[in-house]
Amino acid sequence: MADNARQVAVISLGGTIAMTAQTDSGATPTLSANDLVAAVPGLADSGILVEVHDFRRLPGASLTFSDLLELAVMIETLAVDGVVITQGTDTIEETSYLLDLVTTGDMPIVVTGAMRNASMAGADGPANVLAAIRVAASADARGTGCLVVFGEEIHAARWVRKTHATSPTAFTSYPGPIGYVAEDRVQILTRPGASPAIAPESAATPAHTAIYTVGLGDDGTLLQALGDRIDGLVVAAFGAGHVPMACVDALTDLAKRTPVILATRTGSGPVLRKTYGFPGSESDLLARGLTSASTLDPVKARILLQLLLMTRADKSQIAQAFSAIS
Repeated sequence: MADNARQVAVISLGGTIAMTAQTDSGATPTLSANDLVAAVPGLADSGILVEVHDFRRLPGASLTFSDLLELAVMIETLAVDGVVITQGTDTIEETSYLLDLVTTGDMPIVVTGAMRNASMAGADGPANVLAAIRVAASADARGTGCLVVFGEEIHAARWVRKTHATSPTAFTSYPGPIGYVAEDRVQILTRPGASPAIAPESAATPAHTAIYTVGLGDDGTLLQALGDRIDGLVVAAFGAGHVPMACVDALTDLAKRTPVILATRTGSGPVLRKTYGFPGSESDLLARGLTSASTLDPVKARILLQLLLMTRADKSQIAQAFSAIS
């Protein structure tokens, strides 16, 4: 093999892609990173050198901020051209954005997984791993931030969402994939702007954050109950940033005590700033001290808020970080 062959590290965190069915129960994580790579047809012919690392063997739902911050520090020590992280799909939209915020440099960091475990017909793990390795090894993918590769589509971590519970094409993003893998070629069509940068070592302070989704007829009672139990809150509001009038007083009180981020529960599009003026509208809430999430959906907004609070950022610093989101 040529001395200039591209080198990629594959790091396994567990999840469906690493699961096999057990005779006495459901599927559980049993496969190592080496097992995953060994099951990928065509990898040996790709010319890409692969090193493997077992980091965790957990369901995606059980990964923590501490796990991902430790992983980010490890990634920075690797002398490779790119990194592939395999994990459970439950939290890929969160972990990929967290890594996007706490890793630096141009090296591609690609997160992937599987919707069908290795014991199932049509298991999608090997194809996703091969596509992810190709993207991680691609010079064209440098400088794009953390990516999610699924079904040969390349998604920016900032925009990707899991939008189906079981489909192999569960991952989508708005305004769409930033690229594709086709005929073994990596094609990058657009590049997202830079994300706020947070040093993983600085995120050491415990913090409790939550997402509160408003609903029809919400009277603010539950918002009042949250007040003394959280360090920060993301409000998943109607439409372009609206809440029921009955919630306004509770949110006003909360915003005086803790950072409150205003996001849209629709999953795509921006929070407006001055289009509507009724009580509970976006302009009313921003004037009362809430901070706009801009185009971040509630899940991504909570990741950024949590990390900022873990670095002891104050309300003005938090507002500044969110204002930089495009």
